[in-house]
Amino acid sequence: MGDEHRYLTETLRGQLMRLERVLSADVHLAEDFEDTHLPAWLRRTEGEQRVPVSVAVLAAIVLQIMLPGRFALRPHLLLPALEGALLVGLAMANPVRINRESTVLRATSLSLLAVISLGNAVSAVLLVRNLVDGNGGNSAGALLGTGVAIWGTNVIAFALWYWELDRGGPAARAKGGNPYPDFLFTQMTAPELSPPNWEPAFLDYLYLSFTNATAFSPTDVMPLSRWAKMMMLFQSAVSIVAVALVISRAVNIFK
Repeated sequence: MGDEHRYLTETLRGQLMRLERVLSADVHLAEDFEDTHLPAWLRRTEGEQRVPVSVAVLAAIVLQIMLPGRFALRPHLLLPALEGALLVGLAMANPVRINRESTVLRATSLSLLAVISLGNAVSAVLLVRNLVDGNGGNSAGALLGTGVAIWGTNVIAFALWYWELDRGGPAARAKGGNPYPDFLFTQMTAPELSPPNWEPAFLDYLYLSFTNATAFSPTDVMPLSRWAKMMMLFQSAVSIVAVALVISRAVNIFK
C-alpha cells in the first residue's frame, strides 16, 4: 500500500505540474496577444522622439529674443538663457526618445514650461498695456511682428502644456499605464482608420494648440478632463484679446 500510495502521489503531482505549465503558457500567450492587439496609445511603447519638442522650444526662445526690449521682462536675455539651460539638461537626460521618468525630470520639464509661459505672459501684458495707452508705436509692421511673435510663442507654450500634462506626460504615456486620456484624438475614436502604432506625439498637440488659437474652439480634438477644458478656454481668450487689439491698432496706424 505504501508503494502504491507513493506512486499515485507522484503521478498526481506530475499531472498538476504539467497542468500548471499549460495554464501559465496560456496566460502568457493571452497577455502577449492582448498587448500586441491594443492600439499603441494604450500599451507600452519606445517613447516619442526628442527632436520635435526641442525644435519647438528653441523656436519659442528665438521668438522671445527677437522681441523689442520694451515688450520683454528685463534683463532681456535672462529668461531665454534659463530656458536654454533647462532644455540642455532635459536633452541630456533623454537625448533620443522621451521614455525615462523621474521626479527631477518632471519638475525640470514643468519648470521650463513655466518660464516660457511667464516670459510670454509678461510680454503680452506689456503689449496690451502699451496698446491701450496708445504707445504701441507708429510702425504697423513692427507692431504686427511683435504681436505675431507673442501669439506664436503662446501657441508653442500651450502645445507644450497639453503635451506635458496629457495622461501624465510623454514618459508616462510611453508606459501605457493610464487608459483615460485628457484629449480625445480622432485616431482614438476610429482606430481602424489609423496605423496600429499610432499614438499622440508633440506635433499632434501643436496642431491642437494652433487650431484652438485660430478657431477659438476645439476642432477635431476634444478635451475630456476639466483642466484641459479650462486651459483651452484660457488660450482662446488670450488669443482673441491679443489678435483684436493688435489688428485694431495696426489698422489705425495704416489710416
